[in-house]
Amino acid sequence: MGGVRTAGDLVMRLQLAKKMKINEAKAYVAEKLGVNLEELCDVVTMSEKREEMGLGLAHVEPCAEANAGMAAKFQIAKALNIKINSVERFKERAGLSDD
Repeated sequence: MGGVRTAGDLVMRLQLAKKMKINEAKAYVAEKLGVNLEELCDVVTMSEKREEMGLGLAHVEPCAEANAGMAAKFQIAKALNIKINSVERFKERAGLSDD
C-alpha cells in the first residue's frame, strides 16, 4: 500500500483498531475518504486527498505547522471513526472533550 505515500498507514490502523482483514479495511478507508480502491493505491491521488483532509504527508512541507503530526492523528481518528491512543491521551491531558 505504501504507508503515508498512499493509504497503507490508514488501512493498518483499521486492521489493528477494528480487527479487519486487509480487503475489508481497504474498502472501509476508500469509502471514508471518498475514493475507489485504485485511487487508494495511487500516490498522486492520495497525496492530494491526504493534504486536503489534513491526514499527514510523507514529505515535510517547508511552511508546515510544528504540530502537524498530532493534528494529522486527530484528523485520521475523526475521518476513520477510530480511537487512537495518543489522541485520546492528548485530549485527556489537555482537558478536551470529544465534541
